[in-house]
Formats: sequence, C-alpha cells, structure tokens
Amino acid sequence: MTPAQSFIVIALCAAATMLTRFLPFLVFSSKRPTPQFVRYLGKALPGASFAMLVVYCLKNVSLLSGSHGLPELIAIAVTVGLHLWKKQILLSIAGGTICYMLLVQLIF
Repeated sequence: MTPAQSFIVIALCAAATMLTRFLPFLVFSSKRPTPQFVRYLGKALPGASFAMLVVYCLKNVSLLSGSHGLPELIAIAVTVGLHLWKKQILLSIAGGTICYMLLVQLIF
C-alpha cells in the first residue's frame, strides 16, 4: 500500500469514528427529550453485551475433558464475588481475568 493510500484509509477510519461519536449529539438535541426506546436501550444493552461476552467466552469449554471447566467456573465465581462485594466493574473484570490466567498458567 502506498503512503497516499495509507493516509486515505487512516483519514476514512478517523472520519467514521468521529461520525459515530458525534451523531448522537446531533440527532438527539438537548431541546427535545430522549425517546423512550433509546433510554431503554441505554439500560438494557450493557447487561446484554456482558451476557453475550460470557456466552462467547464459555462456548468452547468442555466439561467432559481436560480441567472440566474448573478454571472458568472459579474465575466466574471470583468475578461475581468481587462485583457483589465492591460494585466496581473494572475491579471485577480485572480480578476475574487475573484469577483465570493464574489458574490456567500455574495450576491447570
């Protein structure tokens, strides 16, 4: 790819990113109330996104072979426990990830 083509690709990616970031502010002005459907999506989508990620991460876990899904189960329990205890999403995700990586690398 030539330098000019690289520049065009980067400029288009930047423009597309800026458009998706600025578009909601242009479509939903502060003068009009936000539609009820958009408010519903704002409440429902974060949980649905995390549920989809959990299903995706666990899709290849085999309960009948290897470690029988124990590292995954322990890491999920640590993640849920941390979240119920501290109510900090980043701490929960980081703690669960670190727990899983330690289990896989050192124990299982």
